[in-house]
Amino acid sequence: MKYSYYPGCTLRNKAKDLDRYARASAEALGFELEELEQWQCCGGVYPLGTDEIASKLPSVRALDGAKQKGQDLVAVCSACYHVLKRVNDDMKNVPDVQARANNYMALDTPYKGETQVLHFLEVLRDRVGFDVLKEKVVNPLAGRKIGAYYGCLLLRPSNVLAFDDPENPTILEDFIRALGAEPVVYPYRNECCGGYISIKDKEKADDLCQKIGKSAKDMQAECLVTACPLCKYNLNRAKELPVVYFTELLAEALGVKEDIE
Repeated sequence: MKYSYYPGCTLRNKAKDLDRYARASAEALGFELEELEQWQCCGGVYPLGTDEIASKLPSVRALDGAKQKGQDLVAVCSACYHVLKRVNDDMKNVPDVQARANNYMALDTPYKGETQVLHFLEVLRDRVGFDVLKEKVVNPLAGRKIGAYYGCLLLRPSNVLAFDDPENPTILEDFIRALGAEPVVYPYRNECCGGYISIKDKEKADDLCQKIGKSAKDMQAECLVTACPLCKYNLNRAKELPVVYFTELLAEALGVKEDIE
């Protein structure tokens, strides 16, 4: 199976591990991530202004690029997934955005939200299947207690993202379990880390991250796992628990981590 792949800017520099472990794990599981040609930054933040069309165009280009290949579009970064999926929803359901974006793009065939946007975790859950993933594990992470950290961008707005239950998500816990580890459920796993205020109000962001880390530590977690580069940065700065990308755990369990280090 082949998917169009949108890595995003952060995976090219500060979050290289999130990208390289995803690629290696996909190969081990029998599907291919085909990077889109000449993709552009999605902006990292979904533009809320109804008249902000230009800032949505990089996402539309990526979505249309996947459409031209007849492929679903996969993202690994939580922020990229969030922006791509919300812009795709606009292109499908908001006539004004659709018309104005297509006027800018001057495409031979207008884009109308035809591409399905998937997070890498959704591919594991819905296409590969966690039961199959479990069978592919060669280095079970037995005995390890791992807390899933969802943050905001994977879950909300739930009516658009439809990723998981926004109040009681389970996909990361099921993923951890498939790798042979013990998922630790703790109160702050889907609370905001303060990502977008970390420069404006560093003290507030640090306080939020310390609460998240302490919440997981109190429930006996030994580390946190996330899909968001900004969350990882903020949570690591709090120094409550080590934080790793879910793709690193996946590559370790599949026995391909050492091959790319």
